[in-house]
Amino acid sequence: MFSVAVQHLKITYPSQANRQRAIYDLSFTLRAGERLGLIGESGSGKTTVARALMGLIRDEHIHSGDICYDGVSFLTLKESERNRIRWNQVALMFQNGLHVLNPVLTLSQQIVEPLIKHKSMDKKAAYAVAADYIRLVQLEEDIMGMYPHQLSGGMRQRFLLAMALACEPQLVILDEPTTAMDTELKQEIITLIDTLQRQFRFALLVISHEFPVIQSLTDKLIVLDQGQVMEEGHTSNLLHEPQHPYTLGLIQSSPELNPYLDLWGIPSLRLPSVHGGCTFYNRCTQAIERCATERPELQDCDEDNQRVSCLRGGIVTLLQANKVSKRFGKRTACHNCSISIRAGEAVALIGQSGSGKSTLGLMLAGLLPPDCGEILFENEPVKMQQVSAKMHGIQMVLQDPYSAISPYFRVKQAIQEPLDVLKQGSQANRLEQVKHLLQQVQLPNHDGFLDQKCSELSGGQLQRVAIARSLILQPKLLIADEIHTMLDPSTQANVMRLLKRLQNEKGFSLIFITHNLSLARKVAGRFIKMEQGTIIENQSALEFIHKRKAVETKSP
Repeated sequence: MFSVAVQHLKITYPSQANRQRAIYDLSFTLRAGERLGLIGESGSGKTTVARALMGLIRDEHIHSGDICYDGVSFLTLKESERNRIRWNQVALMFQNGLHVLNPVLTLSQQIVEPLIKHKSMDKKAAYAVAADYIRLVQLEEDIMGMYPHQLSGGMRQRFLLAMALACEPQLVILDEPTTAMDTELKQEIITLIDTLQRQFRFALLVISHEFPVIQSLTDKLIVLDQGQVMEEGHTSNLLHEPQHPYTLGLIQSSPELNPYLDLWGIPSLRLPSVHGGCTFYNRCTQAIERCATERPELQDCDEDNQRVSCLRGGIVTLLQANKVSKRFGKRTACHNCSISIRAGEAVALIGQSGSGKSTLGLMLAGLLPPDCGEILFENEPVKMQQVSAKMHGIQMVLQDPYSAISPYFRVKQAIQEPLDVLKQGSQANRLEQVKHLLQQVQLPNHDGFLDQKCSELSGGQLQRVAIARSLILQPKLLIADEIHTMLDPSTQANVMRLLKRLQNEKGFSLIFITHNLSLARKVAGRFIKMEQGTIIENQSALEFIHKRKAVETKSP
């Protein structure tokens, strides 16, 4: 049975200062009939892998490792021997038809040439085979006499697929097969590729940054960032329950997977790791000092057949509540509530008024003791006010800023007070942090505004001050309890977008407590629904909304 094995492949390119790492220690095996995907941002090394498999990377750039076809080392072969493998055993479908195809040759000349060269056919036989494959990709034979520019984008992509399949390769590499296509055409190409792969059972390597393509055409997936494997595993498992912050960031940036969520993308500039640390270090929501200097290796994680490159073992669980209950007299506010929050995640805690949302939020923040059950923050028990009275802990923004902040406070005092209580930094440093946060929440930071009484502020301004106060201790988890309810629609929209932007930039986890589903789906990737003090649903926002729409559709 055919197989291609990539073994500890390292590829570097020269740059002005040093050699830039393009691929670092990549290994995988792909057999006949199997379907593997490579996904990552632009510049992550996906196309470099495709070029290496085709032998299109100069030998001096291959730092170490090997590529073996059926046990034979491809990299040690002479160029004439590599040519016998190209197209016969491995073929590449490029992403840009006009760039790849020769504009002065007819399509017939371009598809027939590989058959004559690699299959030793005469021109007549090669033309007949080419025509068969043209029809196989649902094109008319009369396009053979046309030139590339005379075809539409979709027709060129089908022709490139026919070219890739014509020599009957055992491995087909698709490099961004649906880039710049409309939705309907993308689905047609995806369906065609899926049908042909299942028919001919060739090994398939799909390189894409589009999740619908990856979902439809792959069974296993490798996630790359600057040439390093961040995560690998079964496609369905990895997309449903990612274990690396980078994978989670990619998924949250996908409009197809998050059609209702406001999209922000992964923040910060991508900087090469100069000290050999994790490539994702400067953009990670849970990075620790070791991540800057120590390169993580792939390791098994708890999920089935998933492996992750992370010194913390994957996305960490910040908060874990187990069977938490609370009663007020004879009334049960919360009963056996269990919840977990992962680093960098945004969760909506939804339900009608009186369902127990705010009570649960207060207990999670350590502001209200539970009657029974356990709450852990970073694996340590949450005790009254301890997690909220420290740097990098839990902070809560209440729905009524007028009752949460003393009207006699000046703006500066309201925001700076937590630093004063904890004696964090010098007075000058505290003032600098206050001014920086005011700028981040889009409020003035001049002396006149700093000295203004909180009672003189509008509702929207005061809510922004409350958000700034909650962020001054740089929390890892922020709980926002109905912070929009007292605001007009315009101010509400601005405050919610501000909150989401800050969460994306600073990387804290967010619990958004609300009864407004329209707002929740703009903010959160997961919904937890409460009813009469009990958690009755806990699922992704997309699943929750689709389920709700299905129920509404069935209702008379």
